[in-house]
Amino acid sequence: MHIEPAILPYLADLEGAVANLADTWRPDDPAYRADVYRQTMASLSYSYFMYFHADAEHPDWAPLWNPVYTLQPNPDDIYTQSPIRGDLTYRVSGNRGTCRILSFTTQAALSGTVDAMPRPNGHNECDTNDLGIALGEDFSIIFSAERPAGYAGHWAPIDRSARGMFTRFRMYDWEREVDPVLSIECLDPVPPKPRLAPEEILGRIGEMAKLPRRKTDLYYPMQNGVKERVGFNVFEPVRYPGALVKQTYWPACFQLEDDEALIIETEIPARAPYWNVQLNDPYFNALEYVYRLSSTNGAMARLSSDGKFRAVIALTDPGVPNWLDPAGYNEGGIYGRWYDCDSEPVPTITRVKLADLRSHLPEDTPVVTPAERSEEIRRRVAACQRRRRW
Repeated sequence: MHIEPAILPYLADLEGAVANLADTWRPDDPAYRADVYRQTMASLSYSYFMYFHADAEHPDWAPLWNPVYTLQPNPDDIYTQSPIRGDLTYRVSGNRGTCRILSFTTQAALSGTVDAMPRPNGHNECDTNDLGIALGEDFSIIFSAERPAGYAGHWAPIDRSARGMFTRFRMYDWEREVDPVLSIECLDPVPPKPRLAPEEILGRIGEMAKLPRRKTDLYYPMQNGVKERVGFNVFEPVRYPGALVKQTYWPACFQLEDDEALIIETEIPARAPYWNVQLNDPYFNALEYVYRLSSTNGAMARLSSDGKFRAVIALTDPGVPNWLDPAGYNEGGIYGRWYDCDSEPVPTITRVKLADLRSHLPEDTPVVTPAERSEEIRRRVAACQRRRRW
């Protein structure tokens, strides 16, 4: 076969991701263009894991979304993925750890690997809570299209169209909870993992170059749709196909000036096993969340004396609890989640002058000093860095 003397022709499809600048909120803004270039390089880097790390007959966990690959993770979750095939049988085993949720999702295609996500999408999911696997417990789960004859252990179905499995290690208390330890193996007889032929390598490089565009084809419309339907600073609750079936999202698009603040306010359900809120950039990436306070959750947040949750989005530290730092962005996305809650209140957003912020908050709202904020960030950085990310 003919092989080009330069590699760049095989990466020509990267320009498709750049062309998607037209679908951003400010396509002529040089800062937006630079951000999309950066986003494209992140997705290209991630795509090597997708196409070269493992295959369905020789599965292995690889990074999916985390503090590096941010299109678009929940900051409380570490996601890993492995290729699978719905006609094969797999065993996932290890230790659950003590994180709040360990979930497994299988579907016909993982995001970014196809031009259009298939419908139906072959979606199945389970979590260790559903299976009765306790915190810190060693376990083994069989995944297959049919339960093996005579097998009485933990089992979860996969659709015969399934081509990928991904996990969520959902942690509430970043400092104290422990991530799972997992292996995945194919139980069917398979040949040794082969050396790739030249045409296979070049074909996969071509798929790598397509992935950044395919990703933004999928995710830009999700955030753009919120802005088109309800505008800025309004929440629009939604459930997504392929997402956790117990989870309702409350997305919004935020916008504020340098001298303004946005107050998010909501009741908290009586039964709330998990909830959180995060900020995204205008291109659906989670904002920096290791060194910035761009997210919080039900374990981290401090409720007001009336039992409500109030967070403040502001470009500078407002000196109050639950600061959500937009990391230099005056506009972007907000994503909140109610998971398996007994009610799903719709939060509100109030836009105020930063100088007048305290007049819009309860009188007994505490003051967070610069020293206290510095310690909060220091502990967050240490906790996040100690999580498994790879």
